[in-house]
Amino acid sequence: MEITSCSSFKLLSSSSVPVFNFQCNSSSARKEVSRRTLCTAVPSLSLGKSFLRLGNRLDLFIYQKQSFYNPQRLHKGQIYAATGNPSWDFGRFVRTLFFFDAVPSPMKFIESLVEKLSDQSSSEPTRKMESSGIVLVVGATGGVGRRVVDVLQSKGLPVRVLVRNEGKARQMFGPDIDLVVGDITKESTLPLEYFKGVKKVINAASVIVGPKEGDTPDRAKYSQGIKFFEPEIKGDSPEMVEYIGMQNLINAVKGSVGLKEGKLLFGVEGNSFRDLPWGALDDVVMGGVSQSTFVIDPKGGETGGAAGIFRGNVSTANNGGFTSVRTKNFAVPEDLSAYDGFELRLKGDGRRYKLIVRTSSDWDTVGYTASFDTTEGQWQSIKLPFSSLRPVLRARTVLDAPPFDAHNISSLQVMFSKFEYDGKLNPTFVEGPFQLPLSTVRAYMQEPITPRFVHVGSAGVTRPDRPGLDLSKQPPAVRLNKELDFILTYKLKGEDLLRDSGVPYTIIRPCALTEEPAGADLIFDQGDNITGKISREEVARICVASLASSHAFDKTFEVKSVIPFSEPFTVDPNNPPPEKDYEVFFKTLKEGITGKELLEQNPVPTV
Repeated sequence: MEITSCSSFKLLSSSSVPVFNFQCNSSSARKEVSRRTLCTAVPSLSLGKSFLRLGNRLDLFIYQKQSFYNPQRLHKGQIYAATGNPSWDFGRFVRTLFFFDAVPSPMKFIESLVEKLSDQSSSEPTRKMESSGIVLVVGATGGVGRRVVDVLQSKGLPVRVLVRNEGKARQMFGPDIDLVVGDITKESTLPLEYFKGVKKVINAASVIVGPKEGDTPDRAKYSQGIKFFEPEIKGDSPEMVEYIGMQNLINAVKGSVGLKEGKLLFGVEGNSFRDLPWGALDDVVMGGVSQSTFVIDPKGGETGGAAGIFRGNVSTANNGGFTSVRTKNFAVPEDLSAYDGFELRLKGDGRRYKLIVRTSSDWDTVGYTASFDTTEGQWQSIKLPFSSLRPVLRARTVLDAPPFDAHNISSLQVMFSKFEYDGKLNPTFVEGPFQLPLSTVRAYMQEPITPRFVHVGSAGVTRPDRPGLDLSKQPPAVRLNKELDFILTYKLKGEDLLRDSGVPYTIIRPCALTEEPAGADLIFDQGDNITGKISREEVARICVASLASSHAFDKTFEVKSVIPFSEPFTVDPNNPPPEKDYEVFFKTLKEGITGKELLEQNPVPTV
């Protein structure tokens, strides 16, 4: 915005909102306008005596984000405090409002001054900010998927199902199921609003394989999983379901479930730099004279790369005592519900600062705030869990504020202030110059990280082209991989998409699936070597258990029952076996073992 050839300027007060009335001639555009006549004085604001009086001239300068603060610079026509304290720069006050596109009420400033000067403090504890998430089940009407839904509901976990056939799903789960209709093979059917609130995903979707000679309406031949029928692909191809479908699903949910390395909001990532529209928001808005700025130093980072520099000069004159930089409201609010807190990488100076996060686009609203201490002269990572954020308005805890909503982050602010909360003072506060280099701000996942995306694959995916393997001793899918449109090849390619996505995952590769009950002893293995059978119900339980296990994080494994194919497994309904502690099995798993190691000399062909 430019102000050009202004002939007069008026500040008109009303009961609640000030109105700034510029009368300008736009014939000459320039960044600096000097020697403007202030045509009217600000009406007295009663605080027991006259609050402010104005000089007769005012210079306005357009805010420049990357201009360094000059503590010696004074502006013509500044506004002077009646007591003779240092001058208040009314032009900078106006520029601040213009930068943030906001005109806050002057009465709120007065209220904040009164509150700040009082020593009242809150005696009630701050409410902990909490969040919860939905588990999305994909392929929920399939043999494993419907059992996954049952297990989740039995544990009281919030469930949403993604299905292609709504009628079938309603009949299966009842009318109250949280349901969205979509097809993972069609990206356009997966709008992002389907996944709001989803924090974890269990993907049990799979290409449909059935007997060539046909099956019963309830797929009895396929479901029994023991007797061999000549198979064929029914419906969409393995490429569409196992590869393209996986790609579409990952793209749809990764914003909700998050990435293990976190989400960068500001700073350096690889060879790129993500900037934010930072602007100074100092105590000038309350009559103070402190000044700050935020600049990008191309070589100010920890390893010589770029960093932002929050710097300035803080003063308690005119009842001031804080400086800060705040972003403009984001054009699209950030959804950080997949994460657990904010992490700042910065070079400390021994002072205590605040991070303020807003979930509303309003100018003067509750800021969810956390203080943090820094170590002088050291680069350090500061982690601020969402649970540590307290709702604050003008340095007062707001006891009836709504819980922090990480779905809707509107702006960020970094502050250095004399004031802590509820009448307390910052023990590290010192007047004068300061400087805080800030290289990154990101959202992070709390460690230990647990899986956010559990995928049900298949044993045998690395075997069709494994050198030296006797295919005659392998399951039908391995022997018939080519005839089944490279079903296992595309399942493996889909796994690779998940492993490379950055989403915390678990990949479960069951052997042949049966309708037998859960409860048999199990064998977990890695490297894609075992054959056998396993109950669909058991696989569903393993899926749900892995969501809560840090030992299952980023692991790929196969699983089967110890019961051979020739022996059916039954359970006495009056004396069922106890539910297993799957954590015992998860603890044996190792990262990086997929079975692809044996394909390095003979890679899976591109199809």
